[in-house]
Amino acid sequence: MTSPVRLTLAVAAGGAIGAVARYLLGEWVPDGATFPWTTLTINVVGSFLLALLPVLAFVRRSPIWTAALGPGLLGGFTTLSTYAEQSRSLLADDRLGAAAGYVGGTLAACLVAVVLASLLTPRSEQDALAAAGGDE
Repeated sequence: MTSPVRLTLAVAAGGAIGAVARYLLGEWVPDGATFPWTTLTINVVGSFLLALLPVLAFVRRSPIWTAALGPGLLGGFTTLSTYAEQSRSLLADDRLGAAAGYVGGTLAACLVAVVLASLLTPRSEQDALAAAGGDE
């Protein structure tokens, strides 16, 4: 059994890396004045990667890696708070269409990303072994 302290430290370390990656990406490719494309992309990519984590055998077998990469790295990378603030800002600027497109589009795109990732994810340990070339 993995200790709660080790799991918490794994989430903290992963979260720090994910948050810094999100910040740097936002600095490198800032959201445009007309639409928050960078944040939308970050959230869709993060959703896709989160749904792909079960493909990785070391993640399936390790609560530490699951915590570090799931709620840690990808939880720190994606951002509900920025998404909510940008939606509020679009509404405050009387850009109802853009706000609705952003809210609905982000939700739809993230769900599509998760469905696509799930199609790439083996359904069972046996399927995962077969996909990895295992004989078991």
